[in-house]
Amino acid sequence: MREHPQFEPSSEQLSHWPEGVSGSERNGRGESEVRRPLPILWHPPGMSPFDDVQAWFWEQGVRIPAVQERRAHRTEVLAREPAPIAAERVERTPAENAEEIRRQALACGADLVGIVAPHPEWVFEGYEFDYPWIVMLGVAMDYEVLRKAPEPEASLTVIDGYTRGWEVGQPLADHIRGLGWDAKASGGPSAGPILLVPAALEAGFGELGKHGSIINRELGSNFRLAAVFTDLPLEPDAPVDIASEDFCQSCRICVDACPPGAISHEKQLVRGVEKWYVDFDLCAPFFLETYGCGVCLAACPWSAPGRGPRISEKMLARRERDAQRAAAENSGP
Repeated sequence: MREHPQFEPSSEQLSHWPEGVSGSERNGRGESEVRRPLPILWHPPGMSPFDDVQAWFWEQGVRIPAVQERRAHRTEVLAREPAPIAAERVERTPAENAEEIRRQALACGADLVGIVAPHPEWVFEGYEFDYPWIVMLGVAMDYEVLRKAPEPEASLTVIDGYTRGWEVGQPLADHIRGLGWDAKASGGPSAGPILLVPAALEAGFGELGKHGSIINRELGSNFRLAAVFTDLPLEPDAPVDIASEDFCQSCRICVDACPPGAISHEKQLVRGVEKWYVDFDLCAPFFLETYGCGVCLAACPWSAPGRGPRISEKMLARRERDAQRAAAENSGP
């Protein structure tokens, strides 16, 4: 087990943190009841006690010209006006709509696409959400750049990933609006009204990893999420089993790689669900200090191009052998 040196945030950063407030407590760590999440970071001002440190983080980007350039491009993308909703609706079956939307999302540049109906416990407190469907989108990042984390250069591929998410989601939403149905694109780095990770898990993007991010069979954790909310009748996708859960149980790579030691080897109860959880109060200060970190995403063995499918195949085969062995032992003479 690797010993993590004690990380000390700068006094400048610490001066902006809310006194006596734990982000992990606000996240619901240790709570046995299911509830809606509370806003913490990446929400509009006035919704969280972490507003000041969030503002401090955004101000740090002015020190890096390449970050400012990427931000300016994203601002231009977000300024784009959505297409009007067509007066006449195109009526198709939910299955036909879902097939077209998946095809259209890929044509717009998505690397991953899935469809899911929202759950009330995914919606942040302080937000209303009344769309019946979420089209989840995933866009790959540049792995070789991400591997440089926690150097600031690695944050550039994260920024680019979020911008690409909007560049995929906006034309997809316009396409749906052209069919006469409401649709709204949503993406990072702002949090938006709803938790996208559980939505992506249920839409079949992969399984939750020990590092608190999704592990996809093909992309590992080397991708960013975006979404389109819509009332277009659709059919949902289903969660998948790629055996990354089995892998994470015995793997310690991200645990040992995490500079502030924020990743636990054990699952924790969070808002009524037992799952892998990253300690916000340890992770966030390092994340903010290094303008994004990303070490755990790059360190995850599944993220290396081409490795995920091989790992999944191996783990699923091992599970099958174990099941057959157990069945043989229980069958008796």
